[in-house]
Amino acid sequence: MLEKKMLTKRFGIVNPLSIKDYIDNGGYISLRKALTMEKITIIDEIENSKLRGRGGAGFPVHIKMLSLAKEVSDVKYLVNNADEGEPGNFKDRALLENDPHLTIEGMIISAYASGATKGYIYIRGEYNRAISIMKWAVDQARDMGYLGENILDSGFDFDIEVRTGAGAYVVGEEFALLESIEGKAGRTRVKPPFPTERGLFGKPTLINNVETFCNLPFIIEMSGKSFAKIGTPSSTGTKLISLSGNINNPGVYEVPFGVTLRDVIDTLGGGVPESRKLKMVQLGGACGPIIPEFMLDLKIDYDRFEDFESKTGAGAIIVMDDRHNLFEVLLRIVEFFGHESCGKCTPCREGHIQLEYLVKKFLYNESTPKDLFSLESLARVMHQTSLCGLGQSSPISLISTLGYFRDEYHNRIEFAGKE
Repeated sequence: MLEKKMLTKRFGIVNPLSIKDYIDNGGYISLRKALTMEKITIIDEIENSKLRGRGGAGFPVHIKMLSLAKEVSDVKYLVNNADEGEPGNFKDRALLENDPHLTIEGMIISAYASGATKGYIYIRGEYNRAISIMKWAVDQARDMGYLGENILDSGFDFDIEVRTGAGAYVVGEEFALLESIEGKAGRTRVKPPFPTERGLFGKPTLINNVETFCNLPFIIEMSGKSFAKIGTPSSTGTKLISLSGNINNPGVYEVPFGVTLRDVIDTLGGGVPESRKLKMVQLGGACGPIIPEFMLDLKIDYDRFEDFESKTGAGAIIVMDDRHNLFEVLLRIVEFFGHESCGKCTPCREGHIQLEYLVKKFLYNESTPKDLFSLESLARVMHQTSLCGLGQSSPISLISTLGYFRDEYHNRIEFAGKE
């Protein structure tokens, strides 16, 4: 089987509203084990697992945990970023809605190892079902002694609060998310200091996303070295893939790192409907690169994907067939990010206005060679100088097409010149 179900193994088996179902199917066993371990031993197991963040950047998880553990403070926070505002991504929603106690268990283990005393799950406002399920699950866990004071008679105190966002894309960025939890407008901060030094309410804070926390119970259960045997040397474990677009079988699939994009699209996704030709695929969501069909034999791997700035951790694969106009796709992406920009920094605020103007010139066959130069230089300046991940990553789709689909740009310029 191409799929390897680990994080999703309880989907359809347990009732997400029943903590008893979760416990009867192996839930909270890893937490009980972790509470008998030395805190540094838990972090060592995470290091041995080589687990990297599943939110996009792929930062080593144990480094964040160790950084928070070393901080001296009366209060330390743990934040679960469940905003998932990236178009094309819906894997975290699937975890929250189908196995809510898994992410709670992962958060408690992380909090115990790093010394956090209060946790927040920040969920996208549109995820109404996920919000309701997680609030119910948190209350159940508290009633059963898995949250609150003296968890399972261990002497460890930790509780979780569910917070909801208002649907802004930018709060997926860690500092904008913290600002939102504090009741402020979701705008990023200048860094350093980083969250583990000065985060939520000025206190040390560890931030990970849902899928990242969900891996921790399995690492404690099987050991870090056993976990590291799954996947590839640089990308261990499994990856949840949000597969959408022009595909016969869209959905969330869990695969070990190392499978190819073509495996996911053709074998799991069933290929493109109506036997149409696949034209392009966008990786990681709307902020990811757009690649041509001949690159689909790429293996899903952090190191390989970082060569063309794809957010492997995000796990989105958006399939587009030959009916799609490249410039219509790019215009929709640019308009989306222009709308979602918080406006705090000039490159992002002003850059998206100009990107939209230039893309429209290519779409409507009004472009010149000068427009191509302006488009490329502006996209790269935004990518390199914007304050947060929104402005830095929003031009990546455009930059990638300037490399892989450059002929389409030249064809538009040539056609405009003949008119």
